Amino acid sequence: MRRPLVFPLLFLFQLLFQLLFLLGVASTIACAQQYDLVLEGGRVIDPETRLDAIRNVGIRDGKIVRITGEPLSGRRMIHAAGLVVAPGFIDLHQHAQGLASQHVKAFDGVTTALEMEIGARDVTEFLKSKQGNSLIHYGTTASYVAARALAFGAPLSEGTILPKSGFATDQAATPEQIQQIQQRLRDQLDAGALGVGMGIEYVPGASRLEVIDMFRVAAERKLPVYTHMRSAGRVDPGSAIQSTEEVIGAAAITGASLHIVHINSTCLRDSLECLSMIEGARARGLDITTEAYPYIAGMTAINSAVFNPGWREKQGIDYSNLVLPDTGEHLTKERFDELHNSSKPQWVLIFSNTQQVVDAIIPNPLVMIASDGLESHPRNAGTFSRVIAQYVREKKTLTLMEALRKMTLMPAQMLERSTPAARRKGRLQEGADADIVVFDPETIADRSTFQKPMEHSVGVHYLLVAGTPVIDDEKLVPNVFPGQAITGSGTANGSVP
Repeated sequence: MRRPLVFPLLFLFQLLFQLLFLLGVASTIACAQQYDLVLEGGRVIDPETRLDAIRNVGIRDGKIVRITGEPLSGRRMIHAAGLVVAPGFIDLHQHAQGLASQHVKAFDGVTTALEMEIGARDVTEFLKSKQGNSLIHYGTTASYVAARALAFGAPLSEGTILPKSGFATDQAATPEQIQQIQQRLRDQLDAGALGVGMGIEYVPGASRLEVIDMFRVAAERKLPVYTHMRSAGRVDPGSAIQSTEEVIGAAAITGASLHIVHINSTCLRDSLECLSMIEGARARGLDITTEAYPYIAGMTAINSAVFNPGWREKQGIDYSNLVLPDTGEHLTKERFDELHNSSKPQWVLIFSNTQQVVDAIIPNPLVMIASDGLESHPRNAGTFSRVIAQYVREKKTLTLMEALRKMTLMPAQMLERSTPAARRKGRLQEGADADIVVFDPETIADRSTFQKPMEHSVGVHYLLVAGTPVIDDEKLVPNVFPGQAITGSGTANGSVP
């Protein structure tokens, strides 16, 4: 009697089905592990976890999805052997926001450049003008000087960020005007500003109480104040020490977080004393941070209140220390008077610092790096590469890990006071935004000079902004604009696509 075949056939069908199912699962897994882009075999450095190892980085949909020593497969493979793969640099202090400046920032490794010291004249206008038209990420604070100018009936003109010295800057505000300024700042914060930007030196008529009242606006929103302090130099009243004391006091009184911009160019020869004041305040629970750039010259508008009578005595310099960036002309008293009294804006270089002071400030653990970028100053194009070239490679006063921390993690943590979106920046970790710089640590260097301030840096081989290459094999990629707005608590998610 023959045995029926039904059971063996059922068994074979089940086996076949299981095999096909497993093949389908394997295919799905393989598909899921296919990345948009893989950075292969680079020296991956993450300042937060202290990772410094050869790894492969898988990127998908603008995010870092995988970091591993195992092989990865991507639609595009970038071989990064011999190169450093790090978080893109974050510049908290970038005035020049046009595409020409964005191009040189990209070659300097910057993926995010924010106008935080002074802030935009109109936040809504600023964000709208850059949407879909930005190479790198952007954002701004609410401008106190613009709000004050508006309250005095002398609004800043389009394209300007600083008021001209005169009635509206040198006079005290009335209680009604202070309320108008505060309300304008609140409106700007609602529009997505990342905090309050206060250029106190540009409005010397502001009283101590007025400054405190502006800090109160930031404190009520739990947002930081970014401030250019009231004055520089050693002459009291108005010394750098007294100016540092003023803003630390305002932070203590109101509870607002405080970021003091370019401490090297405000405190000058007393920079280390100012840093010790910040350190003491932090040790007592105040939330205060600061930044510096690696150049001995500053730059500002010559017809601003910075050059009100007494500026030479305060800063310990003379007319000849002022240089016009376009021509290299050293000023005389007559030429200075002509330009200072003009209504036409004119940037001027101020050679008021020493290399010794700058060299002492940059390695300090409290100091993050920010450029104060303007097109007529080499710091616009070269700040971040210069720090690595000079302080890591040449002077050896910073390790590469520490330099990267100052340019990525520290500014990202500062931004976390304004937006949760910052938690995904300044890190090279799974789940972080794919804002990544890939550079040669042996060749990265600045090339910008005071004579040629817009010469772009060298050594950045690749730059990814939200996973999109904008520098590819050391060349700028044309017609890509992946930059996104980074906004504050006035918007829902802390970022605008």
